[in-house]
Amino acid sequence: MRSLYRATRVHTLSHPTEGEWLLIDGRHIERVGSGEPPAADRTVDLPGCTIIPGFIDSHVHLTGTGLAGVGIPIDTARHAEELLGLVAEELTHGPTKILAHGFDESDWQPRTLPTMAELDELGETPIVLVRADGHLSLANSAAIERSGALQHDGIERDQSGNPSGVLRRDANSRVQRWFHETLTEHEIRELQLQAASLAAGRGITCVHEMAIPAWRGRRDIEVLLEQRMQLPVDVVPYVADMDIPYVMGLGLETIGGDLSVDGSLGARTAAIGEPYTDDGSTGSLYLDSDELAEFFHNAHLAGLQVAVHAIGDAAIEQTLVVWERVYRTLDSRGRRHFRARRHRIEHFEMAAPQQVERAAGLGLAISVQPAFDAEWGHPGAMYEQRLGERRAVAMNPFATLLARGIEVGAGSDSPVTPLDPMYGLWALENHHDPAQRMSREHAIRLFTVGSARLARLDEKKGRLEPGMQADFAAYEADPFVVLDPRELRPVLTVSRGRDVSAR
Repeated sequence: MRSLYRATRVHTLSHPTEGEWLLIDGRHIERVGSGEPPAADRTVDLPGCTIIPGFIDSHVHLTGTGLAGVGIPIDTARHAEELLGLVAEELTHGPTKILAHGFDESDWQPRTLPTMAELDELGETPIVLVRADGHLSLANSAAIERSGALQHDGIERDQSGNPSGVLRRDANSRVQRWFHETLTEHEIRELQLQAASLAAGRGITCVHEMAIPAWRGRRDIEVLLEQRMQLPVDVVPYVADMDIPYVMGLGLETIGGDLSVDGSLGARTAAIGEPYTDDGSTGSLYLDSDELAEFFHNAHLAGLQVAVHAIGDAAIEQTLVVWERVYRTLDSRGRRHFRARRHRIEHFEMAAPQQVERAAGLGLAISVQPAFDAEWGHPGAMYEQRLGERRAVAMNPFATLLARGIEVGAGSDSPVTPLDPMYGLWALENHHDPAQRMSREHAIRLFTVGSARLARLDEKKGRLEPGMQADFAAYEADPFVVLDPRELRPVLTVSRGRDVSAR
């Protein structure tokens, strides 16, 4: 069936740059033009509206986003007592277990975390409270005991040698995975559907799902793949699993995604060269370099696109050194194929100028999260608390990455920051470093064309032109010119030719 969408303006992000109507044939765009529209089986009039390509979020956790939407809003807590109060209120409803996501003590006064003793005073219900970045959890005795987290590295202990309730690394992974393994398949499906529906309601037509079996088990990605085609938005899965035969057996051409080379700055687990300003540690590398090299080499030879999570400068350095080892083993033809694969680094927050150059030389692609800067990049915020002013000011050099010819796409890392590209656009325009700010057009391109190229979908998505998939959204105000885009929501979202969100 041919459908015609008529609006005041159609931004194609191609040439010509604008039109007044969009004709689609099933799942694909047939034509974009101006003047008298062609005949169609169905016409959708959108007077006064602007149509743009659907946004593509390059880094999302669907199940986690769904859970954050229905769980305790611990992201609103402003100190430990308030956090405990929110949990106590939830316990009055009689839950059998609690996992909530989103607290950020870097914005508290004081910044002291609640103790395990204080969590235990709330009762015997297992409680897991996950920091905004996901790399640190607070757990009570019941959750630690039932999950078996005590048998894993990463249990912080107090001066008496007893667990403090703070879990990092393997212990953090274990306690989160224990909770997710108690969910039914129906619950997982519903959480993923809710997150995908939220994305559609924000003008997003495609997400890159970053599945983490270490945190949620393999069942999470398997359930997602079963319902993938029924979701309102297109899903490109990346699985943080080094078992190449397993991932290929899922029918995927990607691997890694949020496979962690290090942790996060907020949890002080990101691997950095100079110590953290506020506690003197340097984080840690999660993977041995030889193990990582073998994984990179074998995955590349298997024809997979590889992505890894690297935040700290030491983790970025390890990742680059290992990729350079693999690259040197290839002949000229092999290096050309390597560059075409667009192997990815997620986050890349603390990249030094020479590391940017080396990434560009290898043809690596970078997935950035602009809202990280909006949340933690301003003076006095988390980056400065952890790293000091000198290092904080150099964080997230988004414009530099583009200027050096690197493929860059943008996402939210939802639920770490909101699943909302408009917030991402605002963050790119208001970077803490004026030299790294972007125009609205460049910001929109990062969330459309850029993210499509990250997943090697640039022949299908990111632009509105004949033959491309019919992925677009219509807005009452033009996203290219509205003064502050943060409250802008689409009146219509179309994904693969389907109307998936309207108001």
